[in-house]
Amino acid sequence: MRLFIAEKPSLGRAIADVLPKPLRKADGYIVAANGDTVSWCIGHLLEQVEPEVYDPAFKKWSHEHLPIIPDRWQLVAKRKTSKQLAVLRKLVKQADQLIHAGDPDREGQLLVDEVINFLGVSKEKTAAVQRCLISDLNAKAVKQAVSKLRSNQEFIPLSTSALARSRADWLYGINLTRAYTLQGQKAGYNGVLSVGRVQTPVLGLVVRRDQAIESFISQPFYEVWAQLETLPEDGPVERFQAKWQPSKQCQPYLDEAGRNSSKPLAENVIKRISHQPATVMQLARQHKKQAAPLPFNLSALQIEASKAFGLSAQQVLDVCQGLYERHKLITYPRSDCRYLPKDHFTEAKLVVAAITFNSGASKAATSLFGTNSEAFKSVDIGVKSRAWNDAKVNAHHAIIPTQKKLNAAKLTSTLSAIEEKVYRLICRNYLAQFLPAYEFFDVKAEISIGTGIFLAKAKEPIKVGWKCLFPSAKPKAEADNTDQESEQKIPNLHIQQGLKSLAARLDEKHTSPPKHYTDASLLAAMTGISAHVSDSELKKVLRDTDGLGTDATRAGIIELLFKRGYLRRQGKTIFSTKTGRAFVDALPDVATHPDLTALWESRLTAIHDGLSSYQELMMPLQTQLKSMVVDSRSVVPHGLRGLGSKAQYRKKQYRKKRPRKSKSSAKV
Repeated sequence: MRLFIAEKPSLGRAIADVLPKPLRKADGYIVAANGDTVSWCIGHLLEQVEPEVYDPAFKKWSHEHLPIIPDRWQLVAKRKTSKQLAVLRKLVKQADQLIHAGDPDREGQLLVDEVINFLGVSKEKTAAVQRCLISDLNAKAVKQAVSKLRSNQEFIPLSTSALARSRADWLYGINLTRAYTLQGQKAGYNGVLSVGRVQTPVLGLVVRRDQAIESFISQPFYEVWAQLETLPEDGPVERFQAKWQPSKQCQPYLDEAGRNSSKPLAENVIKRISHQPATVMQLARQHKKQAAPLPFNLSALQIEASKAFGLSAQQVLDVCQGLYERHKLITYPRSDCRYLPKDHFTEAKLVVAAITFNSGASKAATSLFGTNSEAFKSVDIGVKSRAWNDAKVNAHHAIIPTQKKLNAAKLTSTLSAIEEKVYRLICRNYLAQFLPAYEFFDVKAEISIGTGIFLAKAKEPIKVGWKCLFPSAKPKAEADNTDQESEQKIPNLHIQQGLKSLAARLDEKHTSPPKHYTDASLLAAMTGISAHVSDSELKKVLRDTDGLGTDATRAGIIELLFKRGYLRRQGKTIFSTKTGRAFVDALPDVATHPDLTALWESRLTAIHDGLSSYQELMMPLQTQLKSMVVDSRSVVPHGLRGLGSKAQYRKKQYRKKRPRKSKSSAKV
């Protein structure tokens, strides 16, 4: 008998539906006509034991116990799902062959691997476990996945990476939360001060941004724009503008960004160049192509949906789970990949057909797929974008629409308004892969007026290509001068051509503070964390794919900071609270800056890629924790006095009831 172990009941039912009929449904599992059996976890069936299981003395929080580092890690069955674990225990013993059908990410890999290990499966049987990777719950895709099983041994690095992350989070959270809660109590704080390996650096990002905004002092700067005109002898008179480029002699008047901060200097330039002859000194006119944006991974989708619809990261994740599990309209959503396997290209015609059928002529289709139906007519299945790249795909691929068809009316009646909007965003980016590149001329002209140099820039569209699906979200009336400059049309000039400078224009501007975080910008900061890392050497180590947390966990981390009272929302804007700020001020920089955590995330990725080991992450972490615990005893966070609430911070994660004694332990 083959036993499929799915991560969730919905996935288990999808697998059973493609097995030989008739099906016999039992309590916690389904049996096919050929004897194949499908059962499932209900999310995590197991959890890390509490510290007091390792030593009863740890039940009382005390500095003397820290850091708590288990010699032999233990898991315990969750009480709420112990019945399902018992079902799996019985079936695993009966099965001749185990098939791992966890979700196609590192958490899904570890979740089922831990159950197999916990149930004491023999080494021989464990080595023979097969892996079923399902990212689309429609019957055709599931049947194909069931027919293409792989050895679960291939995914050991993925599981090891998830195991290291889970244990690192436990060590960091348990020890530093206890250490700083104890110090907070000394200062008069009422509650638990939760420290997390990822959540605390994220909180630090928001707190420092808020502080930078509050301390910001705006400074004026001055731009000079030459208004230029071609001469009549060169044909029809045409006008354009060019921006003054301060010379080296102006350096004392420039700020750190190279902007002119002297109004008298700008006024002097205007006097010298107005109504004067000008000459084209350099000219570049490059024909450029811009490829379509890739299909979404979860973080990219959350950022886009937050910008477009004001949705929080958690709302987008919840919507995607519904589109995947309930409606079966999209592929696996908790993906960190924006590429597709090459063999998926053969299914593109059917996916595009489903998108076209589902879109119909609804208002949502009009607003998200352009102002007319020409976008659909331009789709060419023969176009193969850079998205199809096997080297970029591991356990899962980008989030794309499935082949499931619903007409526009049924789609609108079946989905909520938000579900439909998110679905169409996913469709839009997929369709863009079959449209031509956006083509334009990138034009730059260097103009000499007297002793001054002026630069004119323009982007002149040639072929709209995939941009027909991406209508501009910013009205031209709101565009700044930079936008106006790029949108202008520069005449067909030639080097040494004479021009006439009309009355020049002086623009007085003021430096702007950084913007408060939103869900979109905070997610972008978490995914592109190297921009916020201060260590220059670490910046070189970090890759574009490294960040704080994973695509699957970032939404939960942000929401956790709100639940714990460290952040608050006002519309789309995210602010730190008084408690959040005081807490960050009390913590050492190493805990609130992303450098150390980003390095650990990079090492977790290296473990996943088979380039590093479990010990290479855990040993330095343990050493660092010992030092941080010792340092915490010298900190008394007086800024937290009188804050906090016991009711708000119930010790849910450190539950008061002692868990049942574990029947199994794990050691690496």
